[in-house]
Amino acid sequence: MTANNPAPASFRDSSRVASAPASERRRASLDSLVHRTDAEIRRSTIMVVDDEFVNVKIVRKHLKDAGYENFITTTDSREALPLIQQQHPDVLILDLMMPHVDGFQILDAIRRDGELRHLPVLFLTASDDTQTKLNALDLGATDFLRKPVDPTELVVRVRNVLRVKRHLDQLADYSTRLEKEVLARTQELDESRAEVIHALAVAGEQRDQETGNHVIRVARYCGILAHELGLDPAQADLLELTAVLHDVGKIGIPDAILLKPGALDEAEYAMMQQHCEFGMNILMGVACRTHELTKTCLGQRRLSRSPILRNAAMIAMSHHEKWDGTGYPSGLKGEAIPIEGRICAVADVFDALSTRRPYKPALPWKRCHEILEEGRGSHFDPRVLDAFFARHADIREVQLRYADPA
Repeated sequence: MTANNPAPASFRDSSRVASAPASERRRASLDSLVHRTDAEIRRSTIMVVDDEFVNVKIVRKHLKDAGYENFITTTDSREALPLIQQQHPDVLILDLMMPHVDGFQILDAIRRDGELRHLPVLFLTASDDTQTKLNALDLGATDFLRKPVDPTELVVRVRNVLRVKRHLDQLADYSTRLEKEVLARTQELDESRAEVIHALAVAGEQRDQETGNHVIRVARYCGILAHELGLDPAQADLLELTAVLHDVGKIGIPDAILLKPGALDEAEYAMMQQHCEFGMNILMGVACRTHELTKTCLGQRRLSRSPILRNAAMIAMSHHEKWDGTGYPSGLKGEAIPIEGRICAVADVFDALSTRRPYKPALPWKRCHEILEEGRGSHFDPRVLDAFFARHADIREVQLRYADPA
């Protein structure tokens, strides 16, 4: 720009703003925000309740002169609560002494209402009695306005109360939005977690094609039995989620044993039994094999902090234990066996009996029940067995829904 061609006014103004100190720019931004806030506040809905019409008229006039536009008014205190519940005003200016229903009664009803209890209430009163004001404050009054109303005081107090309410509303809206976002994100994580768990379970089952939907059925049976036994709902849901991994240790069993069409010999059976410990190792003990830490960490286990993996490992390790202590791998007895393992034992054996395997055909329902009953008190926890029979119809529904392809 030359002296003969000065910069346009808009350019000069923007240059001054850009070169202004940071404190001035912040002050200008704050002033602009306050201006916008006050403009929004003046669109708030103000309700005035006073048994004398002239008082209502005066309050409304003063506030209208200050730029407020939306009003709800009544001189019949009996109409106050229904109007508040229907219209949801932003602030209530309430006379204290009125016939039929006084201000104390209205305020008490508002503070007891879950949807209305945060409504700001300004009391109109000609009384100077300290105890009266204390009683009102104790009930939850926001502020007081003395009659006759001073216009300046009225406008300032209403504006201040509405500013506070606006900020509280924004916080409440933000909290609601955040809660919804957290809920949606949690649901996504839960779904992803379930998919990963199912994928790991399928990895184990892919070694043994004949078992088909075995892990899904067993998990559903476990959930049904857990709820029937009165386990905490969260514990029951966790059991159903993690029971799909009860046989994940089969990944470590050689194909010659896992896929053998006939009965296993003693050595093969001993190897098959190791799938419980293999499953626990997969789920709870992860070998440290990084090159940098080979000397100090190789072979050491890092126990998972995840309750999901801990629960899954417990089921994998205990679902072949028997009530009388003759099971494997630890020979646990009675209630020393985790309840999750006892539940999974019944579900797993029933599914093995009622579906076709390489070494046997599927048995009829009646015969399955007879075999389960024969194991009462020896193989199975009697309470879990009772729960199984009590939910016969639900078990049957799951079996049909997730039946293996013919």
